[in-house]
Amino acid sequence: MSEIRKFVRRMPKAELHLHLEGTITPATLVELSVRQDDKPLTLEDAEKLYKFTDFTGFIEAFKAVTRLLSGPEHYELAAWRMCQRLHEQGVVHAEVYISVGVIYMWRNHARGVFEPIFEGLERARVRAERELGLTLYWIFDAVRHFTVPEAERVFKKAAEMRAQYPSIIGIGLGGDERQRGSEPFKEMYAEAKDAGLRLTNHAGETTPASAIWEALGIGSERIGHALSAGEDEKLVAELKDRQICLELNPSSNVRTGNCASFAAHPLRRYFDAGLLVTLNSDDPAFFESDIENEYLLAAMEQGFTREELRQLAGNSIAASFLPEAEKKRWLSQIHTTE
Repeated sequence: MSEIRKFVRRMPKAELHLHLEGTITPATLVELSVRQDDKPLTLEDAEKLYKFTDFTGFIEAFKAVTRLLSGPEHYELAAWRMCQRLHEQGVVHAEVYISVGVIYMWRNHARGVFEPIFEGLERARVRAERELGLTLYWIFDAVRHFTVPEAERVFKKAAEMRAQYPSIIGIGLGGDERQRGSEPFKEMYAEAKDAGLRLTNHAGETTPASAIWEALGIGSERIGHALSAGEDEKLVAELKDRQICLELNPSSNVRTGNCASFAAHPLRRYFDAGLLVTLNSDDPAFFESDIENEYLLAAMEQGFTREELRQLAGNSIAASFLPEAEKKRWLSQIHTTE
């Protein structure tokens, strides 16, 4: 193992933009299929589901994999495998998107169908904290290109369940920005904030900088992807002034065809401009790059030094929704990592 890889693995860090369903590898999918199907998937069959060439193809692949998750035990296993891999990479805290909107749609809105699934996820979370020392928060993610009432259903469920499960930390909007922006969800974001939920949003991944302004306008605290932010100097200044966290996902953007290469990704430009940037893997099983590899690519493709990688890790902790005491504890350990 190279010295830089050892350094990255030793360094405590958080991952803030990670979709649970996107962590399910073909091998885990086969494991799930063996548990439930009379004719289980072969590894070759599973791998075919992960083939795509653009953003639309990725959305379809994501849905195909999600359809194969059929019960609480499957979600529990998927979450536990995710936690094991995060721990191996030196991740000490993760804030994970659950595609609650997709779960509802696939299960025809049957009453009471989501709660048992979430209990399975919680079992994995508690086990990870007990056995691995990894803390986890959940973000309920609505699908913006479903209907607006569908998103409202997701956000209301997050507010309703938060009293029982403090691990439900926030809400988010994923899906295809090209079909629906952020403005239709403004009232819902205000209601979620009043309920004590934190506000994240995917914006500027497949859309111009105006989409990021729109996301800020509805109260979004963190912006996922923000690939187009550099098109607008005023926006860059606004993001810097307010220290809005940008959840960057370089390999994801390359694999979906939204960025030419890792070297061309605006990560370095945003970092040098003083923006609060974090590195994330988004859907590692689909994009074949986990969080450890994103840090390594930042070093190899964009010349990030150890001190700069340490700053990225520090940003991930500082921009998390952890309590301040927890942030201070991890930040002190990052600063002393050699």
